[in-house]
Amino acid sequence: MRDHEEDAAPHGARDRPRSWSQRWTAFTASPFLPAVVLMFILAAAAGLFAGSYTYAMANPAPRHIPTAVVTTPAAPQQKAFVAGMERALNASLQLTDYATYADARNAVDEQREFAVLRAHGRGVGLDVSGASGASVAQLLSEAAAKVGPATGVPVTVRDVTPLQHGDPRGLALFYISLAAVIIGFVGAIQLSVHARALDPAERTAFTVANALLGGFAIAAVADWWLGALRLPFVESWMILALTMFTSGMVFTMFNTLMGRWAMIPTWGLMVLLGNPSSGGAVSWPLLPSALGQIGRWLPPGASVNAQHTAVYFGGHQHAFPFLVLAGWSALSCGVFWGWRHRHPGGREPSPAPAPAADA
Repeated sequence: MRDHEEDAAPHGARDRPRSWSQRWTAFTASPFLPAVVLMFILAAAAGLFAGSYTYAMANPAPRHIPTAVVTTPAAPQQKAFVAGMERALNASLQLTDYATYADARNAVDEQREFAVLRAHGRGVGLDVSGASGASVAQLLSEAAAKVGPATGVPVTVRDVTPLQHGDPRGLALFYISLAAVIIGFVGAIQLSVHARALDPAERTAFTVANALLGGFAIAAVADWWLGALRLPFVESWMILALTMFTSGMVFTMFNTLMGRWAMIPTWGLMVLLGNPSSGGAVSWPLLPSALGQIGRWLPPGASVNAQHTAVYFGGHQHAFPFLVLAGWSALSCGVFWGWRHRHPGGREPSPAPAPAADA
């Protein structure tokens, strides 16, 4: 009877795993394991994404605000005003003395200072720079309007480098840089999926081409189509293209090192850490101190800094953000080329032709 029942059992029933170890082995060999892992990774990424942006941007607070001071005999009223500002801001103004107003303004244009404090009649004048950081300029202006009457020091506030009319909050540069960062590595992901057979030279060449075309499209939409920004077009285009190339090659580097899990470090470096710390949405004096320092060394922050200077402080461009972007590009390309045999893409080498048969 038992033999008959066993023979009547469904086909394959006797082949099903009967122990936990067998079931685990079957699970790890199935497509369900990476799907489950990915589910938890995406959940963690969602929480970290919300947390990183909220931590950096939801409640920006000043710590040290670099401020130029034009040395004049009116020091007592300036001191009273500075003390009142520091109490109102619950932060310190990082004061640097300059002999002339021209020197102080040049320091603002060089983006070493965010404001200029000077004598103005019987009171003080506070020159803020909206282009240096809209959030910092707003914070200083609002505090000065309260501190002046409270301390009995007449204060005049003016914006000496205002933002463009199409970008009153100063966010457009952050958005176009963000687009370059995200489309840069998304493009590299799509190349790895839909053009998997590209060899290393071809993959790098297409990453360059994608960056040039994508950077042009971003600049053209922001300037020519929407009119949100008046860009120094060629310079802004090249900054966006370099940003896209760097972002694409960062993913390619991680894809070489980590295979299908390359999105995790790319997302962490470029989006979770890089974008909130870039200073594009919240100026670095208002960011948590560690983020304010780290952001300048990452591609999103370098892109925002270079773009910001190109648009608002022409003639005062710095080499540092370009060196940061170039450094990340060189590192990524070097790792990719050095370990290109580990990259999951590429074509198999063509077989050598068979030797001709003897006549």
